[in-house]
Amino acid sequence: MPERAAPYADVVKAFDDLATGRTRRRRPSTGYHELVQAVHQAIVPPGTSVLELGSGTGDLLAALEPREGVGIDVSPEMVAMARRRHPELRFEIGVAENAELGATFDYIVLSDLVPYVDDLLGLFHSVARHAHRDTRVVIHSYSQLWRPALRVLELARLKTRTPIKNWIDQQDVANLLRLSGLEPITITRRILLPVRIPIISAFFNGFLANLWLVRQLCLTYWLVARPQPAEARRELSVSIVVPAKNEAGMIEQIVDQTPELGTKSELIFVEGHSTDGTRAEILRQIERHPEREIVYIEQTGHGKGDAVRLGFAQARHDVLMILDADLTVQPADLPSFLEVLETGRAEFVNGSRLVYGLEPGAMRYLNLLGNKAFSLVFSALLDQHVKDTLCGTKVLERRRYEQIAEGRSYFGDFDPFGDFDLLLGAARLNLKIVDMPVRYHARTYGDTKISRFRHGWLLVRMSIFAFRKLKVEIFSPRATTKR
Repeated sequence: MPERAAPYADVVKAFDDLATGRTRRRRPSTGYHELVQAVHQAIVPPGTSVLELGSGTGDLLAALEPREGVGIDVSPEMVAMARRRHPELRFEIGVAENAELGATFDYIVLSDLVPYVDDLLGLFHSVARHAHRDTRVVIHSYSQLWRPALRVLELARLKTRTPIKNWIDQQDVANLLRLSGLEPITITRRILLPVRIPIISAFFNGFLANLWLVRQLCLTYWLVARPQPAEARRELSVSIVVPAKNEAGMIEQIVDQTPELGTKSELIFVEGHSTDGTRAEILRQIERHPEREIVYIEQTGHGKGDAVRLGFAQARHDVLMILDADLTVQPADLPSFLEVLETGRAEFVNGSRLVYGLEPGAMRYLNLLGNKAFSLVFSALLDQHVKDTLCGTKVLERRRYEQIAEGRSYFGDFDPFGDFDLLLGAARLNLKIVDMPVRYHARTYGDTKISRFRHGWLLVRMSIFAFRKLKVEIFSPRATTKR
């Protein structure tokens, strides 16, 4: 790769001077860079392969603890500094849009880079060349709203002056991503107070910065993107997990109505200490249908969440589906879930009961209001739109679930329903979450297991817990020491 390019002469000089000490680095910016590092560490898990374009000193790349880390920067002096500070990583001199490494990476990071780029479309084409199907691209830059304030800080010598070439906003970046064969997953704003002050920074950046109106005042915007799915449709096998407690009257209907899906499929009943003969009915259906893969599992713990985890752990096929035994969501809807997963249009498919009209008696009015309220809360927490968090029908690939399970210690075993364990885990992995409209029917057998007020209060507590883990704790002083 060429060491210098004419459009970047001023950028090279500015950052060479910064690296060699000819331009003194301003102390106040240290806190800002620590906050940026904290957000990146919340997005990029350690032990992955990471490419950073515009890698500077290499400190951010090193903080991400990559299995394989490569950095590219136009400044020879910055690259020299990065090589001295982090000899375990690879750093190259070059223009990001001309990069040709002949390799792909799990994560590609563009931190404070886009303002200095001469050819933005070329930059994102370069990103696409180094991405595989599961790559996540992490981009952050300055909000235009802060442009006058940053200029004042430069004049006051509280911020190092650098030759910024453009001030594009997040919608411009999202458009350029799409033009380059990439698509945004999340777009958000972060960092309201760009200094690191114990407790105060966490309050401003973890709490105030997530309030809807205040969020618009944040210093930086952040996008996480992925390659657009290929047109070819994959063929996948399917495991359908049915948690079943006191649902004896529904078992035969479930077996008769659930279609064979994918290249092959299995139907897994996880029976939860029933008193109405559910176990005997499941075993009877297994005997009646030797041509089908029907599996019986006796639940050892309690609650739907435990049943789902047990069923997923013993599933043998590529795709994992949850089907509630009350059949308020019909098995005939499941092929649509599989289709969007096989085509790559989604990586996590979430059923939504709030699109079509509800069948009379299917959902009480207070439950409906609660579902709508929690959808707003969790959409804000996940930075992706989720219309119905409590629909029991959720679908994802087993390999993705295994990644969620590996990182479960971050949230802990806090979710008795199973819905939020999956949604929060998917959001933390930056999986593409897509709602699938389903028709919601009234229960025809047995009683609901949901208590509106007891479980409603539990959901409020879970929302607060999720807010703290996803939004606040990443700015706490101890967050980076946990890695």
